[in-house]
Amino acid sequence: MHAKERSKEVSVVEVDEDFRAPDALLKAQELGNLLDSAVKIPFIGLRVGLDFLVGLIPGIGDTIMLAASLRIVYLGYKLKIPSALRKKMIVNALIDYGLGFVPILGDLIDLFFKANQRNVRIMETWWVSENKDKIDALAKKQLDAWHEQQREQLEDERPQDKP
Repeated sequence: MHAKERSKEVSVVEVDEDFRAPDALLKAQELGNLLDSAVKIPFIGLRVGLDFLVGLIPGIGDTIMLAASLRIVYLGYKLKIPSALRKKMIVNALIDYGLGFVPILGDLIDLFFKANQRNVRIMETWWVSENKDKIDALAKKQLDAWHEQQREQLEDERPQDKP
């Protein structure tokens, strides 16, 4: 077989219809949204979460939110994310925590430095890269089913020849 022929070969990846993101990732997404973007500030359009709101309570607010941020890191651990990525997630959480101790300016920066959503993005990117073949196979399977449905629908709409 020539190199060109081999490069055209497609490996078949089996994937069932129930394939989806793991629960730990879905929980991290929910928590990240709750902590960083759950509420939209009227007229400004800026989204804030519990991290910003609870973080306004000096000292204790930021400590409580650090614990919530570390929950996302723990969910990454449960997903078996590499330690280098978990360390990056911990750094993001600690930066967010440290900013909370800078009066007013730290709270303003916290509006834009969404550590929890950054950490969820790290988790999502890693999981997608680890499962790309399955994701692609499922997407192809769903697209093929849609094409078949469209073809059948066109055939049903086509006027029938009269005898």
